[in-house]
Amino acid sequence: MPSGPGIANVTVRYWAGARAAAGTESDRVQAATVGEAIARVNALHPGLDSVTQVSSVLLDGRPALPDQDVREAAVLEVLPPFAGG
Repeated sequence: MPSGPGIANVTVRYWAGARAAAGTESDRVQAATVGEAIARVNALHPGLDSVTQVSSVLLDGRPALPDQDVREAAVLEVLPPFAGG
């Protein structure tokens, strides 16, 4: 049985400034980890990298780290910092 993460189909949703930078509400990519999924969407959308570098990323509604494995049909959400009052 192989060890390590497998490749999964992942939906990446963008919020606020990330949506503006990507020019779309979401993308579907294949990745094994959160970091790999983010790298793939950065490659799809010039200019998104500067947003994802400062954004929080949620994996299925919970804070995620770049080296975290993703499962099939996982949902990542890219949440840029925002100001409010």
